[in-house]
Amino acid sequence: MHRSLFASTTIALAAIIGTISSIIPVQAQQAAQPTFATTKIADNVYMFRYQGHQAMFVVTPQGVIATDPISENRPAAEAYLAEIRKITQAPIRYVVYSHSHADHIAGGKPFKDAGATFVAHRLAKEAIARMNRPDIVPVDETVDDKRTISLGGTDLELIYVGKNHSDNTLVMRLPRERILFTVDFVPVESVHFSNMPDSYLPDFEESVKRVLALEWDRMIPGHGRIGTKQDVQNLITYMQELSAEVKKAADAGKCPDAAKAEVKLPKYASWANYERYLPGNIERYCTYWTKGQ
Repeated sequence: MHRSLFASTTIALAAIIGTISSIIPVQAQQAAQPTFATTKIADNVYMFRYQGHQAMFVVTPQGVIATDPISENRPAAEAYLAEIRKITQAPIRYVVYSHSHADHIAGGKPFKDAGATFVAHRLAKEAIARMNRPDIVPVDETVDDKRTISLGGTDLELIYVGKNHSDNTLVMRLPRERILFTVDFVPVESVHFSNMPDSYLPDFEESVKRVLALEWDRMIPGHGRIGTKQDVQNLITYMQELSAEVKKAADAGKCPDAAKAEVKLPKYASWANYERYLPGNIERYCTYWTKGQ
């Protein structure tokens, strides 16, 4: 009887320990990846992450240049502003929109209330005006091909490299720090999102090549880890190889369904979202090779 009770107690304790052991790694992982965080990239350059979205901000003695509020369906902007205030009490001078897609630019009102001037590409201003969304702060000043914001001894270049993930994306370059900020169209070790919505081919590849040609060492992306020039070259190669394989499928009359089932690029199987989004990438290139758009 006592032996039976001891055995039952031992089994129960083992079950509890096993449950705790299975929970600890999850809790540790959650602790290692909080909802939001700020990372110092250079003396005056920071990356703010909220869940899977990222923005860059630059601190100068005369004020702060921030980028994308990333607050659509997430309370990121107040956290973003609070993170900046942990570093500096300097005024928020500018917010620069990377492009017109709402998941990156919605929710900027706290920055506007702080006195920021909102800047975007001219075509982004037009797109945002058409959207007419109360959660997106309208654009105050625009950029065509290039503009440099000079503030507190820091220069931030706003550069239009052509059509890609949108027709109005700006690349932001800090020439002294040799840091680049790009959003959505240059993923790092990841295939493009889904079926590459709102994308322009073949302009897309050319714009990525223009990014590669700029002078920089580190790239802060809108999602994922810090990138290098080799990462950008790898993306160009991926796009070229995918385009070539899909063209063969299109010429054989296999677009889109058979192509999505048959076209594989195993050398990129380790990239993020390979299984999830490769069929969509194939579908996008099928549309280009069969319809020219």
